[in-house]
Amino acid sequence: MIVLGIILALIGIFAKISILTTIGIILVVVGAVLTILGATGRAVGGRKTFY
Repeated sequence: MIVLGIILALIGIFAKISILTTIGIILVVVGAVLTILGATGRAVGGRKTFY
């Protein structure tokens, strides 16, 4: 999820498409939060890791 967010954000920045940049940043933030929760041992949605 983090990698997809970074890719979308970069495409949005280079193509000057603001909606892709916004979606990319949101995916990076959500992916980081889920990764941190998984690393602390708290399963979110039945999973400890999100790809």
